[in-house]
Amino acid sequence: MKEDLILKNLRNIPDYPKPGIQFQDVSTLFKNAECLQEIKNEIIELYRDKGITKVVGLESRGFVLGAIVAAELGAGFVMCRKPGKLPGMTRKASYQKEYGYDNIEIHDDAITSDDVVLIHDDLLATGGSMRAAHNLVESFHPKKIYVNFIMELCMEGLKGGEALADLDITTLIKIHR
Repeated sequence: MKEDLILKNLRNIPDYPKPGIQFQDVSTLFKNAECLQEIKNEIIELYRDKGITKVVGLESRGFVLGAIVAAELGAGFVMCRKPGKLPGMTRKASYQKEYGYDNIEIHDDAITSDDVVLIHDDLLATGGSMRAAHNLVESFHPKKIYVNFIMELCMEGLKGGEALADLDITTLIKIHR
């Protein structure tokens, strides 16, 4: 993994979405073709032989690589979205994030008990949204659930890795800023 390439192309936006938050903007990684290929290749290598049948991407940055990884693995892609964005019947979960509360939803028919699921998101901070997504996916009783992040923020007050220690997680890079 070319960590220096990733770190060089990661943009920090101070005080967004509120004062005191150091927002790590991964959109700059996606617009760089070399970064996008590097990240995609690393994730594919991690999960190539795991039998993944569905990839769940968290809104919205998790959609980018989640869909790419699903296509590369020959799996289906499932969107985990904010409330009211998915038509039809959904399952819902609430969670606390580092700067407030939110909800997520998945279509009620998105996953079966025969699926092996990879849940993907861009960034692990407190772990709240991933815990909610994992709980939603778990409610379908799939064969196996894996969790992947591009990066984990290892900063004061953010203990996402600890909060999700009971899950099968991979993270490509850890950020200590």
